[in-house]
Amino acid sequence: MKEERIAKVLARAGLCSRREAERWIAAGRVSVDGALLESPAKTVGALSEVRVDGRVLPSPQRPRLFRFHKPRGLVTSERDEKGRATVFSALPPGLPRLLSIGRLDINSEGLLLLTTDGALARRLELPATGWIRRYKLRVHGAVEEAQLVALEQGVTLEGVRYGPISARLQAVRGSNAWVEVSLREGKNRELKRVFAHLGLDVTRLIRLSYGPFQLGNLGRGELAEVPAKVLAEQLGEMLSADPHAHRRR
Repeated sequence: MKEERIAKVLARAGLCSRREAERWIAAGRVSVDGALLESPAKTVGALSEVRVDGRVLPSPQRPRLFRFHKPRGLVTSERDEKGRATVFSALPPGLPRLLSIGRLDINSEGLLLLTTDGALARRLELPATGWIRRYKLRVHGAVEEAQLVALEQGVTLEGVRYGPISARLQAVRGSNAWVEVSLREGKNRELKRVFAHLGLDVTRLIRLSYGPFQLGNLGRGELAEVPAKVLAEQLGEMLSADPHAHRRR
């Protein structure tokens, strides 16, 4: 094993995100070879003894991935300062610690991927992965198909550049319409902002897929683990890039 930053090692073990790891280190909760860490810049190797709150870091397990059908009204966060219900409080008991891959805001719904592996979560969120995210939007207002076609060239709003968006009108029902949208990089509230620029109010947003993983017939609020075989088939190169990916306790 090559030496890696301590925050990355903690995230891969499924204990926390890299950002949380940095906070743990600042709080004096992490030690390496008996010495409390003062900086997240520390690198560790295979022979390093890492402890959190005095407990030896568990050996990395094979990454696990889950599909969750997020309903509206849940915040994609472990804790919410406003006391609102979160995705993680809605999960069934007995699960390992899970991290979300990307986010859906409180009023959005559909497919949310969750994983035990912090490093994998980070890789799958990166635009460089090139995965297409597909959504179904209900919008209020008059849809002009020429405007939808123009979105394929991207758009700049208030100094923020949004990449190409593929949008196709599916159905019109009175003053509402359903539009299917695909994009490779989703910035915070991107679709709602872009469609507002077109004079359309997004009244419902459902994520249908994230890369090769589909919402399918997963019921609202249901969770399903992606079988290990399917995970290996879809993420083979990404998993093999992780020297711990197939180790078990």
